Amino acid sequence: MRVVVAHNFYQQPGGEDGVFHDECALLESKGHDVVKLERHNSALRDGGASRVGLAIGTVWNRDAYREVRRIIRDTRADVLHAHNTLPLLSPSAYHAARAEGAAVVQTLHNYRMMCAGALFYREGKVCEDCLGHRFALAGVRHGCYRGDRAATASVAASTSWHWLAGTWTRTVNRYIAMTEFGKSRFVAGGIPAERIVVKPHFVRDAPEAGTGDGDYILFVGRLTEEKGIGVLAQAWERQSQRQRSNLRLSIVGDGPERASLERLCSRDERVTLHGQKEPAEVLNMMRRAVAVVVPSTWYETFGRVVTESLACGTPVIVSDIGAIAELVEDGVTGFRFQPGDADALANRLQWLADNREALSIMRTAARAAFLSRYTPEANYPQLLSVYESAIDDARSDDG
Repeated sequence: MRVVVAHNFYQQPGGEDGVFHDECALLESKGHDVVKLERHNSALRDGGASRVGLAIGTVWNRDAYREVRRIIRDTRADVLHAHNTLPLLSPSAYHAARAEGAAVVQTLHNYRMMCAGALFYREGKVCEDCLGHRFALAGVRHGCYRGDRAATASVAASTSWHWLAGTWTRTVNRYIAMTEFGKSRFVAGGIPAERIVVKPHFVRDAPEAGTGDGDYILFVGRLTEEKGIGVLAQAWERQSQRQRSNLRLSIVGDGPERASLERLCSRDERVTLHGQKEPAEVLNMMRRAVAVVVPSTWYETFGRVVTESLACGTPVIVSDIGAIAELVEDGVTGFRFQPGDADALANRLQWLADNREALSIMRTAARAAFLSRYTPEANYPQLLSVYESAIDDARSDDG
């Protein structure tokens, strides 16, 4: 099978980038012809586009349309698989692929087509004000894209135009949602349920299971409000006030909440802020962690940190919200707690401190969950099935 895989990289690396690389490598390892179509938002930083030109190109990028048609024609590709098209490719890439007879698959990494901010999150809580509306008027009013009303209007206009043009409902043959929860949001937003397939991400080059001998709880992620880092800080201090344990807290990542965490470190020598780490270093830290905590307060579309933790055999404490709640079996591979509830999280942290011996069973279950669901071997037939169903759908449409 010949596949064109398209991805627009943001200026700061993210989980979407890793999925793009992982799936390309998986397809190549199975003998498929893979053509990578990449764009990088560094071009915007370097002055590669005017504001007006960018707004128009976000709706329909003529250069990308012509290039995708040429690539599909020259390679005779069966499928265009897009990860992110905003802003330098635009959904014109889908129309280009269909014009050349290729099927179109889109992985739903975020909620952009229904929410200008892409997160369903505003002012510290979940927000679905624009869900089901063909123009994100509330998002424009609140400047949900980068806090900029004009930029938000451009994004909202793009998604609205493509709703009206049928891009989302007819041009894309198959969508990949990573969880049933994610699928439910897109169906509520107007995507036909029969076009959405649930397929999780996988962990490439998974490590051996760890031992959990590090005596620390681990957080890995952006240091932002929606990632729940403030909830974790409150829970840590409340648990410490009740009963000071020998457990430590290690935090890996960077972001706007860094300063508040530095203050926490100054108050408690058991808290360490490591900043950014290379992926191999993070996995090694996961293997030694007593548990990994993912206290997000928004609708995560997946949770690579969760599956990586399971691969390490490390239990995970997650907020009972969105996609991440589906990845952890409460009391078996980790724990779930009410999102934003610092007291509930503090209780889970206390349990870990008091029941270290019982964690070996949970570690075994975590590793078993990974081996059954999140390996490349488990994922490949699912990905291939998505492509085959998309091709069948495209041929039906063309017929």
